[in-house]
Amino acid sequence: MLGAPGAGKGTYASRLKEKLDVETIATGDIFRELAKENSDLARKVKGYMEKGLLVPDDFVIEVLKQRLSKIPKGKGFILDGFPRTMEQAKMLDAITKIDVILMLDVPDWIIIERLSTRRICKNCGTVYNILYLKPKVGGICDKCGGQLYQRSDDNPEVIKKRLQVYKEQTTPLIEFFKEKKIPFVISGTTALDQPPEPIVEKMLVELKKIKLA
Repeated sequence: MLGAPGAGKGTYASRLKEKLDVETIATGDIFRELAKENSDLARKVKGYMEKGLLVPDDFVIEVLKQRLSKIPKGKGFILDGFPRTMEQAKMLDAITKIDVILMLDVPDWIIIERLSTRRICKNCGTVYNILYLKPKVGGICDKCGGQLYQRSDDNPEVIKKRLQVYKEQTTPLIEFFKEKKIPFVISGTTALDQPPEPIVEKMLVELKKIKLA
């Protein structure tokens, strides 16, 4: 799944996981968990994330290999937040087969507004938004009752930096995958309050056309 930070990758991936019975691999979540540890490596990862920079390829690749090895044979998966660089894309092409690219196309202004008002459950990782995807009880997760929090990098200045990095390093991946003849399913919205369910249903319709749902 390709898309800028805040385009909705985690939200859509979590819903597609249930409907398609696949695993999801979110490298960003893995690194955020690692950043909580008290180690030199954790502090380095946290430093990259707080500045809105990408974690170096060699570390990302090692983490992905470990995660892929845990998926049962024959079960599908959605990659959320990987690949983000050409180095990662080439490595991915060498170790596994990608059936489709789910491309999220969302304007920058929506992303900045979304991320500035995003809240995440500390326990289960469910994503909310205090403007249009509110929990039933303020600050509390509907699913598990966990506390909601705002990520340290969800502020306008860091968000703008993350978008710049995305455009510089990730956009060229589109041409790479097109050259590999991998089909694209492109989804997006121009409405700030667009709920995710209609877009997920449209994704499923397109996936059925290429026999992936």
